[in-house]
Amino acid sequence: MFDKRYYYLLKIQYLGYRFHGWQKQPDVKTIHLMIDRTLKYILPDVRFKTLGAGRTDAMVSANDAALELFIYNEPIQNFEEFLALFNHNLPQDIRALSIEEVDKKFNIIQDSKLKEYHYVFSEGQKNHPFCAPILTTILEPLDVELMKKGAKLFEGTHNFKTYCYRATDKGEYVRTIEFSEIVDNDLYTANFFPEKSYVLKVVGKGFMRNQIRLMVGCLIKLGRGDVTLDYIENTLKLESTEVMDYIAPASGLILHSVDFK
Repeated sequence: MFDKRYYYLLKIQYLGYRFHGWQKQPDVKTIHLMIDRTLKYILPDVRFKTLGAGRTDAMVSANDAALELFIYNEPIQNFEEFLALFNHNLPQDIRALSIEEVDKKFNIIQDSKLKEYHYVFSEGQKNHPFCAPILTTILEPLDVELMKKGAKLFEGTHNFKTYCYRATDKGEYVRTIEFSEIVDNDLYTANFFPEKSYVLKVVGKGFMRNQIRLMVGCLIKLGRGDVTLDYIENTLKLESTEVMDYIAPASGLILHSVDFK
């Protein structure tokens, strides 16, 4: 018997602090696991499959992530009711934002898209513990103005092998970053946040394992005075053999948006 398949694009957001990343893993709680478990509960007699636009690491959050939902034989009749039921049963730190039907040509992995990541941090003081899920505290004072100059060096097409965790000689490391900038944080606020904090904004089509956290780690070293702007420029050259030794904490990283062209 032929199974008719229906295709949907779901946008979701989540606080990743208590999850072991996106991908399902044995014996640990992940975002994908909780989404599929909830769908199975609200669609008990429906066969379905889900596929994410990418993977986030443990403790990484998302403001606007995407996944594709494939449903067999039984289409969703009412999107508003589906979202209400889905959100009612999801854990409180995961929320579905929207759903739309797409055609079978849509491919959430291969279709061209831009991802914008944010990394939120502060420097020079110990912050309220409630900041921990989405803001990294760097206790040492940092030269943030110098870090802003360093962030701009990542823009353009470069060899990012230095900024790939456990890179091998077989990978494709020449990538393009459309935008990279450190700005004052006015996006993520609360009355327990420090008076001053910052956001690194990075936009590109795709990122390698721990790439942004390694970039932030290098910028933190720059802000401490451990490396120079020339050092960063040299790590981005084709002949670079530098291995980055500092990965910034995961909890400051947020997948801000995934936009399909």
